[in-house]
Amino acid sequence: MAGAAAQTLATAPAADDEDGTLIRLLREEASAFEHGEGIERDGARAAALYCRAARLGDAQSQYALGWLYTNGRGVERSEVTAAFFFKAAAEQGYEQARRMLRTVGGPTSEVPACMRPPAPASPATTMATAAAPAAAPRQAARAEFVPSVEIITRAPKEILDLVKQMAPEYRLEPQLVLSIIATESNFDVVAQSPKNAKGLMQLIPETAARFNVRNPFDPAQNIRGGMAYLRWLLAYFEGDVSLVAAAYNAGEAAVERYRGVPPYLETLTYVRKILSAARMVDHAFDPSVTGPSPQLPAIRQPWRPS
Repeated sequence: MAGAAAQTLATAPAADDEDGTLIRLLREEASAFEHGEGIERDGARAAALYCRAARLGDAQSQYALGWLYTNGRGVERSEVTAAFFFKAAAEQGYEQARRMLRTVGGPTSEVPACMRPPAPASPATTMATAAAPAAAPRQAARAEFVPSVEIITRAPKEILDLVKQMAPEYRLEPQLVLSIIATESNFDVVAQSPKNAKGLMQLIPETAARFNVRNPFDPAQNIRGGMAYLRWLLAYFEGDVSLVAAAYNAGEAAVERYRGVPPYLETLTYVRKILSAARMVDHAFDPSVTGPSPQLPAIRQPWRPS
């Protein structure tokens, strides 16, 4: 069997410069420890470094971890854990990872500890958190919805007017909606992706049908359908904008399977863009729209990598 990843993804999304540099440095150091290139071989150290890059969405590092777990190099051999990493890389277009999945089988539903964010390390922080009552999810009031975030956008006036007109009906901050539109289509009414996502809010056919959008290239219909989906996602993930953005990009099933933002470079970059442009990390939601995701307790569970 070949060593850890050397394949380059021709179609992989580009990382932000800072993240791209960090990913490259982590991967290079991990490879050096894995193969003993100029330093003593250390499989455990290689796995830890690969996992840091994998958490940033690097498919090559995800594949490398799959290989390490398949062969028990520096980690306890586990085809189930290997399948988790091969699956993540395969979902980003890594063909060799798809082939390896046929060898090791399906992935576990458990997220490996190193792929979860660490719990707060400060004892003072932990004590303060324990002493304070848990914050209740911010539910949308039944009174008239008044946006609380200033609108900063380069949207054409006709699109801005539609969003401002419709957003109160769906109890949505216009700034969040405009951030989604800007990131999805750059305000191009007739935008169409290779995956057949259409219009301003890039609705795939299944989502368009789910929210009764007959013509996704009609701006009003498209925005209304996208807003209906955002309202549903906000209720499903109880106002967590990072989870909502991740689900809008990768699907709610992927968010649930990975217990948070999926480790896809495209999705991680997308979530950062939305959080920055929307200027909010949580959003009021209407619990009458749908019940919460059954995975929310697991997503919110504090973890510390072992």
